[in-house]
Amino acid sequence: MGPTKTAHVKRLAENLLRIVRARTGMSQRELADVAGVPQSTIAWIESGVRQSPPLLMRILAAVDLELRITVDDYDSRDDVLDARDARRTGAQRAARRASQDRFVAQLRQGRAS
Repeated sequence: MGPTKTAHVKRLAENLLRIVRARTGMSQRELADVAGVPQSTIAWIESGVRQSPPLLMRILAAVDLELRITVDDYDSRDDVLDARDARRTGAQRAARRASQDRFVAQLRQGRAS
């Protein structure tokens, strides 16, 4: 597993919650209220501090979603993307993350294209 793939696995829960919130238009607090967890739990998961698959499943179920995982053969074409991402500086990664956050905000407002 390359460096980017390893990082993606570690960020799975935080990325999923961001997608769920963008899809439902919910804030962290709203999602927490529906799921019956403290808002800080949602924030911890989204920041990567906490990883708990059972808790993630419970949060998804609270908004009528489920996680489906498929095991498939390895695709080496992703290695090109891994190598490119590994050469990025911390500032470049932060800029990319900020761009992604802006996109999610636009999705919530219904303006993404």
